[in-house]
Amino acid sequence: MTNEISNTEDMIDSRDIIARIAELVDDEDRDEDETQELEALQALEQEAEDCCEWNDGEALIADHHFEKYAQELAEDIGAINGAESWPLNHIDWEGACRDLKFDYTQVDFDGATYWVRSS
Repeated sequence: MTNEISNTEDMIDSRDIIARIAELVDDEDRDEDETQELEALQALEQEAEDCCEWNDGEALIADHHFEKYAQELAEDIGAINGAESWPLNHIDWEGACRDLKFDYTQVDFDGATYWVRSS
């Protein structure tokens, strides 16, 4: 059985959501909490699948985690190396996040805001 997926996670892979939905749909003995989880996941899938490559695997990044995600992305693509000194250690990450979000679409997951890269 796949682990429950909740809107408290920093990042979620759309393929995990797809698998969890299939698992919950097939579970004839699901309880009320699982039914609510299924409904929330299906609503998220319906909102997000038209704005990204949902079936190919997209990362959903929680709004509260987006700044850290932007910093990790900058390191991953070689824009920074994590050992910068002045003045590069004074990057306006809030502004960088705001600019990065232009390539992302905001989706709601049971009351929590997530960002998914737009296709």
